[in-house]
Amino acid sequence: MKITYVTGNWAKVQSAKEKLEPYGIEIDNIKLDIREIQADDVESIAKFSAEEARDLLHTNVLKNDTGFFVEALGGFPGPYAHYADDTIAEDGILKLMEGVENRRAYFKEAFAYAKVDGETKVFVSVTPGTIALEKSGTYGWSWDFIFIPDSQNKTLANFDDSIRFSLWNTDGYNELAKYLIDEAKK
Repeated sequence: MKITYVTGNWAKVQSAKEKLEPYGIEIDNIKLDIREIQADDVESIAKFSAEEARDLLHTNVLKNDTGFFVEALGGFPGPYAHYADDTIAEDGILKLMEGVENRRAYFKEAFAYAKVDGETKVFVSVTPGTIALEKSGTYGWSWDFIFIPDSQNKTLANFDDSIRFSLWNTDGYNELAKYLIDEAKK
């Protein structure tokens, strides 16, 4: 079984291969410029993008969207994480969090699988953690420098790719794999 992951992000492709290929699901990818709607939830964004990509490519596709949600900021930046990274970045979030006790945050990844026959399923992974008091680490990018996963005591940026990727919740990938395997049996 083979699916096309619509992304130009090498880290997303590597992660998908690591999580799905052991189930016999081959991943190829294509970088494709498609519209991304503005919405308050990553599930809607991923679903819209996957359906548009499917309609353009005429094949089954996988598309994901990730949000970064900070509880004390009412969920900001949420699905606008890319925009917030481009504008206020990690330093801006740290500034907004000065003196704030509740430092809980999480990444939410929505994986939308759009079948060529029109059906789209969305699978979600949530990686909980906290916002550090200051940036640290040398690996990764963006929020990795300020996000501490629940299972750790230092930011994601303190871990090389092989370890950092293993710290992400994989429920969405596992549910997607189960769905694809069940679909192949039909």
